[in-house]
Amino acid sequence: MNIQINNDNNAPIGQAVTFSLMKGDLVHILHPEQIVAYRGPSNGRNDRFMNMKRMYRKRKIIQSDMTGPSQFVAALPPGFAMQPIDINEGSDLLYDFRSLFYFSDGITMQTRILSMKNILVTHDIIKVKFSGTGQIGILTQGPVCQTELHPTEPVYIDAGSLIAYPENANLELTVYGNTLASQRMNYHWKMTGKGTVLYQAGRQNRQLEKDMENDGFIKRVLREIIPFGNVFIK
Repeated sequence: MNIQINNDNNAPIGQAVTFSLMKGDLVHILHPEQIVAYRGPSNGRNDRFMNMKRMYRKRKIIQSDMTGPSQFVAALPPGFAMQPIDINEGSDLLYDFRSLFYFSDGITMQTRILSMKNILVTHDIIKVKFSGTGQIGILTQGPVCQTELHPTEPVYIDAGSLIAYPENANLELTVYGNTLASQRMNYHWKMTGKGTVLYQAGRQNRQLEKDMENDGFIKRVLREIIPFGNVFIK
C-alpha cells in the first residue's frame, strides 16, 4: 500500500490523501464518506456495519473495507491532517480511537479503560492499543511531534494535544508554572516513564487566531486576570 498526502499548507480547503493498493492489500476506512474518487473493480469496496464497540467509540455506523488493486482519494476538511504510523510487534502505545481514520489488515485492537478521575477531566473513557504488523492513520490538527520520556524528569503535554503514549507511562493531570500561568492553561499530562509520547502541534491555532482578531480589550483582560478565564470566557 502506498499513501500520498497533499501537504499544501497554504490551501485553506483541506487535504487530499491518495491510497494506492496492490493486489492482496486490504485497508479498513472508518470514515468512508470522505472517499471522493475511486478507481478499480466495483467489488473492491465492501461497506459493512461496525461492531457495537466501534460504533460507540466512533459515533459512526459504517466502515469500508478496500481491497487492491485499486486507488482512491479521501478528502479531509480544513484544520485536519492525517499521519500514517507504522505498527510493529511489541508496540505499547495507547491511542484515542476517535482519531483513527484507517488501519491495515493484520492490525488488532485492545481497549484500556481510564481511571474515573481522568474520565471526568478528559471526557474520554478508553484508549486503544494496537498490536500486530501494519499501519494506521491518525487524524490530527497539525504536525505530529514526539518526545522521549524520562523515568524521573517529567514532560508536560497539553491534554487535548496528546495522541499516544506508552501503556506503562506514569500520567498525572495537572498544570504547571506560577499562579498566573497555571490559571490560564489547559490541563496537561505530567508524564514520566520509558518510551516515546506523540502529540499534535496545531490544536492551539484557533486560540492564536482569536487572539489576533479584534476581540475587545475588556474581554481579553478578563481572560487574563480571572482564574481559568481563557476556559470560561469565549
